[in-house]
Amino acid sequence: MTEVARSPESPLSKSIPHRTSKMDGTRQPRTKTYPYFRYLPYETEDDAERLANLNEILKHLYVAIQAGDFAPGAVHWTREIRNWLGLKFQISKEQRVTLAQLYYELSLAPGIDTAAADRFASMFMTLTKKKHYLKPGKDLVLDWRPLLRELKLFVLPSEAGMIQTSNVKRNIRTLTKLCTFAQLYFDPSDGPAILEELLPYFSTSFTESAFVVSGLINLLFPTAAASVENPNLTPQYYLPTFFHLWTLVNRSRVFDTTFLDLFSRLARDTLTSPHVPFSEYGIFTKDQSSLIFTAVLRLLEIPVGQATSPYSGTVDLVAGLGMLIERDPKKHPVAHHISRWIVMSLSPACLDKPDSVIANLEGLIQAVETFFHPSNQGGWTKGLFQLVYYLADFFVMRWNKEKSGEMEVPEERKLNDELKRRFVLCLRDVVFMGIYAKSGTAMNFALSTLQQLAFLEPDLILPGALQRIYPSMQGLVEVHRTTSSLRALYHLTGTMVRTKGFRCHVTAMLGLALPGIDANDLDKTLYTLSYIQSVCYNIPFHDLTKGQDSVSGNMPAMEWITSEVDRMEQEGVNVELDYSKLDEKEEEIILRSSTAGLAEFVSSFLGKVFTLLENLPDAAKVRSGSPEENVVNTLPATFLPMLSSLSPELYSLALNKIAEFVGNHVIHQARDAMAFICSTLCKVKPDQALKRLVPVLIQSIRTEIDENGAASTRNTGADVLPRDRGLVWSISMLSMCVVHVGNAVMPYKKELLDIAVYMQKKCKGNPTVHVSNYVHHLLLNLTGIYPIDNSLYEADVLSRGISPSEWGMMPDPKKLNIKWHVPSKEEVEFAVELFRIEGENALQQLSALIDGTSSVKRDGSDKVWSDEVARNLVLIRLLISGMAVVFDPRADSKQNTDPDSENSTDIEMVETNGYTPDASSDDSELGPDRSAEESEEDEVKPTFKYPTGYLIKEEDPLYEEVHDLRARMGKTLHSVHEFLMEKQADDVSCFGPLYTAYKCWFIDVGFERSAHVLDRVTRLLAADIAPFKVTGLRKHYPRSILVRRAHVYHLSRLRHNSTPRPKSDLAKQLLFDLAHAAVSPYTEVRRSAQSAGEAAFKAIIGSRPLVIPVLLRAFENGARENDFPKIKGGIYSLIFGSLARTVSKDWRFTPRLIKAYLAATDADKPSIQKLSATATLQIMDFGRPTERMVILNKDVVEPIAPKDDVQSRIAKQRDKVTKKRATVKEKKASLCEELVTITTRSHWKKAARSATIILSLSLRFDDVSSDGVIDLFTKGAIDLHPSLRGLYSGGLVAMFSVIDARAAAEHKYENYILDKQHLPAKIQVSAQQGDPDWTAHFLSSFAKPEAEYYVDHDHPGWLVWKKLIPAYKPNPKVDIEYDEVEIGALKHIGRIVDKAWFSAFFEYLKQEPRDAGADRFRVSSAILLVNTFKLMHAGYTTTKLSDIKELVHGVYGDGSDKHQHRATAEILGALLISTTDKPIELRTIVWEYAFPIVQRIFHEGLTPENLSYWVTFLHLVVQGKDPRRSWPLVDWLASFRLDMSSNAAFKESSKVKLLQQCIVDLGWHFQLDKPITDDFLAHLDHPYKGVREAIGSTLSSICRTRYHESYKDVNTLMESQRSASSVGTRPYQPTEDFSATMQSIFDQLEKWRQERPPGLQTSSPYTSGSKTVLLWLDTSLSSLECIGLTQFFPNLFINQLLQMMDVREDPELASLAYQVFRHLANVPHGIGEDVAFIEALIKVGRTSTSWHQRLRSMVNMQVIYFRRLFLIASEQQTKLFECVANMLEDTQLEVRLGAASTLSGMIRCSPIALRTRIVEDLNAKFTKMLLDSPLPKKARSATSTGTSTPTPEHARIVLARHAAVLGLGALVQAFPYSSPPPKWIPGILATLANKANNDPGMVGQSVKSILSDFKKTRQDTWHVDLKAFTREQAEDLDGVLWKSYFA
Repeated sequence: MTEVARSPESPLSKSIPHRTSKMDGTRQPRTKTYPYFRYLPYETEDDAERLANLNEILKHLYVAIQAGDFAPGAVHWTREIRNWLGLKFQISKEQRVTLAQLYYELSLAPGIDTAAADRFASMFMTLTKKKHYLKPGKDLVLDWRPLLRELKLFVLPSEAGMIQTSNVKRNIRTLTKLCTFAQLYFDPSDGPAILEELLPYFSTSFTESAFVVSGLINLLFPTAAASVENPNLTPQYYLPTFFHLWTLVNRSRVFDTTFLDLFSRLARDTLTSPHVPFSEYGIFTKDQSSLIFTAVLRLLEIPVGQATSPYSGTVDLVAGLGMLIERDPKKHPVAHHISRWIVMSLSPACLDKPDSVIANLEGLIQAVETFFHPSNQGGWTKGLFQLVYYLADFFVMRWNKEKSGEMEVPEERKLNDELKRRFVLCLRDVVFMGIYAKSGTAMNFALSTLQQLAFLEPDLILPGALQRIYPSMQGLVEVHRTTSSLRALYHLTGTMVRTKGFRCHVTAMLGLALPGIDANDLDKTLYTLSYIQSVCYNIPFHDLTKGQDSVSGNMPAMEWITSEVDRMEQEGVNVELDYSKLDEKEEEIILRSSTAGLAEFVSSFLGKVFTLLENLPDAAKVRSGSPEENVVNTLPATFLPMLSSLSPELYSLALNKIAEFVGNHVIHQARDAMAFICSTLCKVKPDQALKRLVPVLIQSIRTEIDENGAASTRNTGADVLPRDRGLVWSISMLSMCVVHVGNAVMPYKKELLDIAVYMQKKCKGNPTVHVSNYVHHLLLNLTGIYPIDNSLYEADVLSRGISPSEWGMMPDPKKLNIKWHVPSKEEVEFAVELFRIEGENALQQLSALIDGTSSVKRDGSDKVWSDEVARNLVLIRLLISGMAVVFDPRADSKQNTDPDSENSTDIEMVETNGYTPDASSDDSELGPDRSAEESEEDEVKPTFKYPTGYLIKEEDPLYEEVHDLRARMGKTLHSVHEFLMEKQADDVSCFGPLYTAYKCWFIDVGFERSAHVLDRVTRLLAADIAPFKVTGLRKHYPRSILVRRAHVYHLSRLRHNSTPRPKSDLAKQLLFDLAHAAVSPYTEVRRSAQSAGEAAFKAIIGSRPLVIPVLLRAFENGARENDFPKIKGGIYSLIFGSLARTVSKDWRFTPRLIKAYLAATDADKPSIQKLSATATLQIMDFGRPTERMVILNKDVVEPIAPKDDVQSRIAKQRDKVTKKRATVKEKKASLCEELVTITTRSHWKKAARSATIILSLSLRFDDVSSDGVIDLFTKGAIDLHPSLRGLYSGGLVAMFSVIDARAAAEHKYENYILDKQHLPAKIQVSAQQGDPDWTAHFLSSFAKPEAEYYVDHDHPGWLVWKKLIPAYKPNPKVDIEYDEVEIGALKHIGRIVDKAWFSAFFEYLKQEPRDAGADRFRVSSAILLVNTFKLMHAGYTTTKLSDIKELVHGVYGDGSDKHQHRATAEILGALLISTTDKPIELRTIVWEYAFPIVQRIFHEGLTPENLSYWVTFLHLVVQGKDPRRSWPLVDWLASFRLDMSSNAAFKESSKVKLLQQCIVDLGWHFQLDKPITDDFLAHLDHPYKGVREAIGSTLSSICRTRYHESYKDVNTLMESQRSASSVGTRPYQPTEDFSATMQSIFDQLEKWRQERPPGLQTSSPYTSGSKTVLLWLDTSLSSLECIGLTQFFPNLFINQLLQMMDVREDPELASLAYQVFRHLANVPHGIGEDVAFIEALIKVGRTSTSWHQRLRSMVNMQVIYFRRLFLIASEQQTKLFECVANMLEDTQLEVRLGAASTLSGMIRCSPIALRTRIVEDLNAKFTKMLLDSPLPKKARSATSTGTSTPTPEHARIVLARHAAVLGLGALVQAFPYSSPPPKWIPGILATLANKANNDPGMVGQSVKSILSDFKKTRQDTWHVDLKAFTREQAEDLDGVLWKSYFA
């Protein structure tokens, strides 16, 4: 939570520290910003002790690691290190480096348990989190290879050889997080090596690998600048290649995000390196920068005109495994990358250059400006505001860190004031729009941004903010604006208070905010309170006019503020308030005078709050998150700073008002709120407040009890009776007044004690809880150590007197003087006395109640007895919690009777005491459970305690007394438990309090854990810090918050000390009580006992193994006797609680639990069935294989070796670990056999559960599995029950894969976890990189059936060649070498899978599946068959191939039913795959049998129902394999030609689909494409739709897979990219052949079009051929290689597409053409490639004869203009504007209207400079046009009837007028939201209103709609906008807009 200040670097830290053999850190780390230890009120330990403890921890860690004891050993000590660091102790840099390397290695060590690895990884992250502890590149260098090795298992599984289903898989999220942290520490000069490693995997032929490689580069590539010695490793060395990779995958959101992430980190990490060239584009070039900005525009997904999204969903769908390594978009939003890239590329070089980063940023924000407006909301809103927020955030961070020297940026790159000013101006307008946003998220972002901008440039932000805030606070506008303004004020307070001139507005704002406290609008109340709170933290509420003659009351301030507000109204939004010119003295006078009204403010504020409290609705349930509750919780947070900042006079005023209110009112529902307020009042000035409050409250309590008879009888229900309300009110106030006020309570010692005793005596019923609570509070106050210091200023400042310079002053965290309360002897004695009196009393009463001597009898009619018991239990609980700090954990465990009880538990017992999964478990108050395992019976693990100011000395008589009483309380609790269990077992109302008391007895020792104090205080502190946090500044907080930080630290020391303690006899007794109650018949009792138990286990060492046997026995009995409550209690406490970990580690209990669980699943009760289903997962986890071997690099562990020799301890420990592994192994094996018998004999549901457990238990690396299990799985695969069949088949497949994995690892476990595989068939072929024809030769070999070796992988050589290609022998003698164990298991399976087995299995395959979703080709069945067929080939079974042939014949039958097809496809697929790496003879036999069948089915057996099965069959056989492996099939499919005479459309299309599947699966290795393409192109006009669709998408697939780059090596690739341009070469350039083909296709279409008679209704070659081509283009253009077609857009596509859209008779064709046409503008063109396209669009718009085409060309004009805002040449921009402006004069009305909206859209998204120029030109042009063509006067003649036909001349004039009106309207509509409207708009509107409003027809209509739209979009701001018009203009407007009622 705390960050650390940068101390100036010592010269040492520049050099890499030399390794010392031992870890005795010499160099001192940086000092903390906050001197934690100095502020504590007691002596703390010295550094030597802390380091000694650390070394002790490291010694244990070393022993654990060397002994192979990772979990629990190493994990436990890791947690100890974490706790040590958590106490803010400082570790030397060398130690940090050593530990970081150790944990990096540990978290990636092969074979380590995944849960432990996650812990080690998170420790590594903790150590490297803060960059300034370890400078990347200087202090720590890590190796990226182990990380890549682990990642490859996930994302490049084919590389790892065989897929592993074993336990070596880790959590992928942990790995990607590790990358984020480790990446900084990879060696930058390794960049080329990483690319050498990754780029060969890149391929878009099999798209997934492109996503995987780009993701891995993003995760691993070191972005820091390489050292000066490597001058060529600058970013520009790699960037061209990265840009090239980026253009290889277009229209993909994932790719854009990935590369922006990478570039933005490059920008960040190289900013500080002086030797990296840096220009106005940062480290990038102009082209690179423009491309990145274009991508940013795409990523924001702003909707443009009629365009579709720039991304195509189909591209990201195929990312496959690439999705695993994407960064989580929630944690790393793309806006974050964008902003980082922009801000880290800024420098003063940007200022005077036209294209620089800042200029482009301005262009970007201006282009999307209108999308920020509240009325214009949509999917883009959040992204835009996120962007603005991160931009400001990064800028502030960089600004602050440069100023403080934390970022060492070269001088010429440092941000300067001018840059800052431009940056703020650029974001200012959109942020002001955003604070009124409709979406909450957007508003939050906007407000935070506002705060950041105000921090940067108060003079630019505050005037505009005040101008908007004043009217809305004075209630002149809508409510929602008032709320926004309050929130804005809250964010701006800090800046306002510190800024000259603006601070004078603060008090006025406070006054205006008061009406916000309103019981009818609780949200607004909340914001008002928060605002007042933020002001109170920043300014002292002192009347500064006192003693100043120059200032007379508040007049000067009133006058000044009134004049300022008027000025703001006059000048409107762009008001400039330049207060820097204000005279210092004058400003101070105004400021002083503005504080004169504070007294008035305070009293009216209190008045408002009281009114609010009187009108609060009844409190809903507690912690329901209702608004009332929020308000009640916010009040104390506001009152504390407020009362602390009051001057003494004002404080007395507040005290009197509050005390009077408390004395004269009882408002029951505001009780808590009022008590909180009293509490804050007393905390601020304890003596004064208590004097005023305590006597009053005590008096009123006595009066209530004596006179009103309050609390005289018990009452049912939780509500407080009206007669008791006054009493409860007073007790609540009193108990909140006496907490955390220190020794101020001592003068009232007698009164407080008496009233406590008096109340306990008199009260009954509900109020008694409040009485106990009061005692609890008093005890806390007397025994606690806490600061009693809430002042905003140090004492010396206050004594000097407050002056204006104290406004907004933030103290130095190093110079505080904190007043603490440390209990004095008297206070402790008072506490003990109170504890004794109350405690003895409660114990006596309880004893009396139990043994029947009490006056209250247990007659069972009314609940008085239970009430009394419950009441006393509650009291005991609160007494224990209140005294927690006085209890000494050591004293508790000393109370043992027999001296050796500590050591009598046998080793195993202690060994197995489990531990909680993580310190951050839900109950983190209880701290990590440090009771992990005691390693030896004679060695309790050392725990490290630090001084926390403990109060009583051991020899003090009080010490004895306190602990004695606590022990008696424990005993009494036990007897109550026994009594209730026996006599009142159904009395739930007593059990609840009883077990809560148990819980406190266990955990509240030394620290009140049960109240979660630390969590609460930390959370509240975090909430109060939030508004003061400024990125890049440290601890910039007000004094009272800094003081609270010290309190939190004290609490965290207390918590650290409350470690688990050894068990005393009494503790054991109470633990057993809890265990018995946990299986009680009553649900509520069980629940209370279980939760108390969970807490107690964490507090007592060795408690878990103690209670497990008890619970297990109960659970077993319950399951035997069908006793449902016991079963439930057992499941909840043993399987769902923290005991589950212990049981799973301790195999004396595990088997019993598993068997009991299985027995319990028979219970006939739905709720138990549901529970057992949920528990299955937990139980399966018990059987997880444990670690057997971990491979660690010893050099990493050695540096932490201790000085003394620990070899003997290591040996002893290692021995123990090995022994334990052996016993567990035995137990597992025997359990497995028992389970097998259970499974075979039970009902299928139970069998299913036990089978899942067997599955996780039975497979072992050493001996595979036992015979019983093999039998069970193999026979089970043909079980009658479908679910069981699935389970067992899965088990069988798993068994096969274990056998194969074991054989591949050459039967050595070490090879297995290292992923070393030996496959006899695999070879490495060297690529002849030197041979220029090598790639052609390599590819042509795929077109022939003979092969010297098979290449199964798709990636080798696609992008670059590597020296060696992984390949396979075509005719291996053996494909895998088994040893005896494996062969034994295989033979055993083989004996069972005889012909009958296969026959049964095939029958099941043929069955109809149960749900429709399962009706598909099931790969799982096929895989099982592959394995069994392999047995058959190896001769381990009696079944022969002939048997299978016969069975298949039976399965297929006549092939009429789809299920027959599915089964056949699965069997044949399996049969073909089973021969993959077998000798050629066997393969020939199998293929000769299977291929004819397949061929026959493909030829005539396919139907729409069964096609999908056969497509999957093909995919299975072909995918990821060399085409020559299945040559007959590939060759036959490729020989397919279209048969035009056939009328079986389905037959043709299904064959094309199969062929396409084959091409897609083989990718660029498919070489038989030429004849196919020719055949398809010859038949484009196929008459059948299905066939056309198949042809179109197949052509697209062929074209896509033809492309490959095949550079000879990575260096050549990078060389050629660099020499091409800064953005690399342009991929996907069409070949000459392809261009010629395209040309001829479109010529053919044109020819057909000419031949088609217009109006033809039936289809023609033209319509059919066009549809095929369109389908092809549609697929290609929305795919990643779409840019290969851009050069055909202008001359081929545009004209043809427009023609096709005009075919009315075929709507399908027209809509398809339109869809493709809209793709064109979304395809990213290269830089400068858009010229021809734009020219072609303009040509159509100007010259086309069809108006439809002219209209449609504009669709793409606007889109291409927007998408290429940063790339388009200015010449093209001008041409586009001219073209659209001219189209306003089109003869066709629709085109004119289209042109108007296109024009306004284009103006809207242009950068300001261009926008202004164009607006001026067009404004002049259209106004002139309107005035130059006046309407001719109508000739008035007697004969005229008014229906004369217009002359051509008249038509021309009307058209010109309409064009002019639309043009002017477009200009107005381009600025729909800018308020006030630009200067030239009123003129235009007036012209329109006067000159053209009365035109008849469309012209007049257009004018009216323009004017009314203008007003409609400005409803919100009309009062401001109207001011922009002169009086005449406004009247002209009204004349048009006003409609007469009488008209």
